[in-house]
Amino acid sequence: MNKHLEQLVKLSQFDKDIVNFDPQIKKEQEKLKVFTETVDKLNSDVEKLYTIIDETKNKRIKNDIHLKELSDKLSEIEGKHKLAKNEKEVKALQLEEEIAKEQVNFANEEIVRLDSLITSKNEELEAIKAELVQEEESVKELKDLIDANIAKLESERNKVYEEKSVLVGTVDSKVLAFYEKIRRWAAESAVVPVKKQACYGCNMKINDRFYSEFIVSDEIMTCPHCGRIIYKDDSAEA
Repeated sequence: MNKHLEQLVKLSQFDKDIVNFDPQIKKEQEKLKVFTETVDKLNSDVEKLYTIIDETKNKRIKNDIHLKELSDKLSEIEGKHKLAKNEKEVKALQLEEEIAKEQVNFANEEIVRLDSLITSKNEELEAIKAELVQEEESVKELKDLIDANIAKLESERNKVYEEKSVLVGTVDSKVLAFYEKIRRWAAESAVVPVKKQACYGCNMKINDRFYSEFIVSDEIMTCPHCGRIIYKDDSAEA
């Protein structure tokens, strides 16, 4: 393998390594996503419960006001009873009193129901808040670990960039331009080995005549089928 081809093989490997860092970093970031989604849902549940509790308390206050109004009304009816002039007025006042008492009973039942609802929602809220604290602690610990892993990966990627930069500075400009031209469409498979007489870029078998020239040549050659730069995989041929 001549010097230029050897450089392209190394350069291609650097490019593969650099690209491979992205999915590794993304994978680390996605680990946190599941936990943050749980935290977001718990926060949403907490907000909903606060809303329900506030609305229920407002209903409780309205019932208290209504109960006070009914109490005043009953007192008023009681006063009217003393002033009733005939049986018709007495019956009308009795009917009004019965309706008011039914409303009082309903208001009291509603207050009991609302108090029970407030108690149960507060208990549910405290349980979710406790779970939220645990999840947030887990997220913080995991985030610290993931941040450390990502920092390590980025450091390794920067090192590869530096090594690639040094190598690029030694590659012939025409050879480099040829490599970049192929890489524009072949991406990280711009330089591929030939194994068992097949190009490992397009997986097509190379004909005997071309293959015979290829194995004895020391020049940069491309696959006759796909146009990728190819090189002999000495370990596979052995």
